[in-house]
Amino acid sequence: MRLERRAHVPLGLAAIAPLAAIAAAMVLAAGLIAMAGVSPLTAYGEMLRGAFGSRLSVTETLTRATPLILTGLAAAVAFRSRLWNIGGEGQFYVGALVTAWAGHFLLAGLPPVIGMALLMAGGMAAGAALLAGPAFLRLRFGVDEVVTTLLLNFVVILFVGLMIEGPLRDPLAFGWPQSVPVDGALRLPDLVPRSRLHVGFVVAIAAAGVVWLILARTVFGAEARAAGFNARAAAFAGVSLPRTIMGVALLSGALAGLAGAIEVMGVTGNVTTTLSPGFGYSGIVVAMLAALHPAGVVAAALFVATIFVGADGMARATGVPSFIADVIMAMSLLTMLVALLFTTYRIRR
Repeated sequence: MRLERRAHVPLGLAAIAPLAAIAAAMVLAAGLIAMAGVSPLTAYGEMLRGAFGSRLSVTETLTRATPLILTGLAAAVAFRSRLWNIGGEGQFYVGALVTAWAGHFLLAGLPPVIGMALLMAGGMAAGAALLAGPAFLRLRFGVDEVVTTLLLNFVVILFVGLMIEGPLRDPLAFGWPQSVPVDGALRLPDLVPRSRLHVGFVVAIAAAGVVWLILARTVFGAEARAAGFNARAAAFAGVSLPRTIMGVALLSGALAGLAGAIEVMGVTGNVTTTLSPGFGYSGIVVAMLAALHPAGVVAAALFVATIFVGADGMARATGVPSFIADVIMAMSLLTMLVALLFTTYRIRR
């Protein structure tokens, strides 16, 4: 028995692979739920009810999906070009920190539309700048970006802690470690009254469309895909690999930074070291479940948000710990990797 690479991956097989991976992960997690003494069907029913059973739960699910769409796009863009950006968490935080600083000290008083646009642009610039460093080290010195981007996550979070305990500390927080707030006029308006769902969700959907257009309909997108398929062949065909990889890094980092900016402008209003429950790392799972396709990222982000929001309701109703959501995500990533293996290769005798 041997594995033989497919000359062409059928569209149907590529579409079924993520669904099969998710189904396999849910079946495997069902065994753990059964060991806890709860019927898996009952638990999953409560999970769906917790994510979509009321107006509040639906808006919370969509709110949770908003940063996941953007961090998923950030990972998908980079991975398609074989730039292994594991630093989405750090880029998320640096975008959030710049947004809080600029929204309080620099841009307060500007017309809301202009100020919001500038805050988003600032968050994108911060995220792009953070990833530009590891990309440069890879191109210039051959440094593995997996290591540099991963370690930068911890450096950035420690830096955020330093800033919110120092120059950016909110004097009205009664000792609670949080940054100064974004000016109220620069907060994103709500999409649904009396909910946390904000305009950032529309921005995230629009970003997915823009990324799809860039990758599918521009020369840069074609060069980025070529660099991912075969870098040596792309260079032989005239593609400037350093320019392309740096462009991919800037786009990927900007998307993750935008996620941090929108989370601050739309949900929290300020920055804490617990701002992200792992949006940067979950974005990698979202990108893999989407097979690195921008349109699939939206669906995958909604699935991941459903699991995490619904797990809380399931825990209250059945007693199954909400940590099962993390188990499902981990299993989904592993099963998706197996699905991609059999999508890319076929078994031959």
